[in-house]
Amino acid sequence: MSKKINQILIRPLLTEKITALQDKGVNVYGFVVSKDANKIDIANAVEKKFNVKVLNVRTVIRKGKTKTQFTRSGRFTGRTATLKKAYVTLEKGQKIDFFENI
Repeated sequence: MSKKINQILIRPLLTEKITALQDKGVNVYGFVVSKDANKIDIANAVEKKFNVKVLNVRTVIRKGKTKTQFTRSGRFTGRTATLKKAYVTLEKGQKIDFFENI
């Protein structure tokens, strides 16, 4: 693994989709990850950081959107960032508590 864990796992992803899957009993957690991280790097980083066993990793790349803002001084066009998300499935009975260190 060439990158550090903090360079691979950028932040946890808490969305309605992940919450709904967890309510159904699926042991899935989401992370925003580095764009050049592969599934093996992501699985190793999650296992080391949270001391859990990863069964499956699915990745999605969400393209950035173009946004336009109209102001008094004119129109400004910008772009949101492109994100790579990873959905990590853990072994049954294991969990990750994101709020334990707060």
